[in-house]
Amino acid sequence: MKLDEFIEKQIEFTLKDTNFEGLGEKYKGKVRDCYVFEDKMFLISTDRQSAFDRNLANIPFKGQVLTQTSAFWFENTKDIVKNQVIDVPDPNVVVAKKLNVFPVEVVVRGYLSGVTSTSAWVAYAKGEREFCGNILPEGMVKNQAFEKPIITPTTKSDEHDEKISPGAIVEKGLMSQEQWDFVAYKALKLFERGQEVAKKNGLILVDTKYEFGHDVEGEIYLIDEIHTPDSSRFWIAKTYEKRMAEGKEPDNIDKEFLRIWFKENCDPYNDPELPAAPKGLIIELSKRYIQLYELITGKDFVADVGDVTKRIEDNLKAKGYL
Repeated sequence: MKLDEFIEKQIEFTLKDTNFEGLGEKYKGKVRDCYVFEDKMFLISTDRQSAFDRNLANIPFKGQVLTQTSAFWFENTKDIVKNQVIDVPDPNVVVAKKLNVFPVEVVVRGYLSGVTSTSAWVAYAKGEREFCGNILPEGMVKNQAFEKPIITPTTKSDEHDEKISPGAIVEKGLMSQEQWDFVAYKALKLFERGQEVAKKNGLILVDTKYEFGHDVEGEIYLIDEIHTPDSSRFWIAKTYEKRMAEGKEPDNIDKEFLRIWFKENCDPYNDPELPAAPKGLIIELSKRYIQLYELITGKDFVADVGDVTKRIEDNLKAKGYL
């Protein structure tokens, strides 16, 4: 069966929502459903596609790609910083330590790019030269690399993230100076590792976001996800210079093209209802998620068409979680 056909068959089985009684108290995020039980959290990645603070579509196998890509990165960055992973009992599920989450997303950018309201390029194009505490030089063009990666944090919200400076983070009591210094240092190290691995596989890690939490003793952990197609943007390295010279957008392998489609076809921030994403667009995005997983991990993507909810339930029961 061709990949397009395989993905199309899974459209009717996309994981839109979960409701596992007995797993713990449920919290619904933009993409993940989180269940909290005693000292553990069950992070279930759905197939919901979020952007512009909205759910745009449901993408086959997306949740599986997010979980398995993060699992790869968590394993390959634990020498840099501890992470919250306890177990991965199902392709869509991570069992994690319950931690106190910092209300800040640590965004690291290697390039002047983006189309959302919190992106560096949108601000730069409006004339802003101080961005989240960073002074940006004059004369830069869209998608140009920064001399060194910069950190542009945002507040963490289920409704709308807002950019913020490191100084304001400390002033508002969102983190102490010591905590901020630690996560900022680790974030740059994680980004450096991500760019190294991406380069080996013919990719450019453009930008990403990290989240951190701490335990009762104050030890800080990397949480949530890392270097996934949702938290990061990737370009194809071999065509980057040529497309820049031609004034074209870089070849991407992430969800940016879906954002662009919605920007061109509606006002995604303000329209009460959004148009349905075309089936071809959904299939293409699923293919890109799968392709990215394979490029980054060097592994074949293994999945079956069918009921994701039932599979998750069976695997959680097999491990004694349900």
